[in-house]
Amino acid sequence: MQALQGVSFDVKKGEFLVIIGLSGSGKSTLLRCINRLHDPTSGEIIFGGKNVAKISGSDIRTLRKKVGMIFQQFNLIPRHSVLSNVLMGRLGSMKVFPSLLGLFTEQDKKNAMKYLQLVGIDDKARIRADQLSGGQQQRVAIARALTQDPQILLADEPVASLDPATCHTVMDYLKKVNQELGITIVCNLHFLSLVRQYATRVIALQAGKIVYDGSPHEIDDAWFERIYGVGAREVHIN
Repeated sequence: MQALQGVSFDVKKGEFLVIIGLSGSGKSTLLRCINRLHDPTSGEIIFGGKNVAKISGSDIRTLRKKVGMIFQQFNLIPRHSVLSNVLMGRLGSMKVFPSLLGLFTEQDKKNAMKYLQLVGIDDKARIRADQLSGGQQQRVAIARALTQDPQILLADEPVASLDPATCHTVMDYLKKVNQELGITIVCNLHFLSLVRQYATRVIALQAGKIVYDGSPHEIDDAWFERIYGVGAREVHIN
């Protein structure tokens, strides 16, 4: 069974593109193909003028330096400090010996603090990651991804593990990253109320195929039913 079938689209620089669809529609697979956490069995993924669907070895590591990733689970090291967790985003760009010893440069540390400030959590830099709330941990994960200096940021259900009251805070910071740093964002989301507020464009997947590509504000009741099925009800995050 193919997870994605005939999926073809362009992502414009500076876009905040959101992918929607039911669980199992192929959203996560799509993101993971872009940064080669999944290997596509056919087709092309053009990034930076290269077909990254065909690269291997060190070329994949180079790709992942340019493609930041934020997961539903924050993937922080609980006993390490917030600053230490953010600095982990630099490991892929360091030589083996300094990376093993955690020998980060002063510029690395300055950049880490800058990104913690961007997501409003620089005052927590010295405390352990496991002392933070879920929303704060996700903001640390955003700062960690930014230390890679990515050209594009992939966010796989970044607010799915958070309380509704915290969702907007995390999404506000992703919007800030998009608008102030000009970083392209491709994000999987469930809630259309969030999609309408933050997305500049939406792609809807159904059984691995694109069934909608356009403005979030043009998804009316008929489109909602087509994407999510007859009888589905929209849940709002206020």
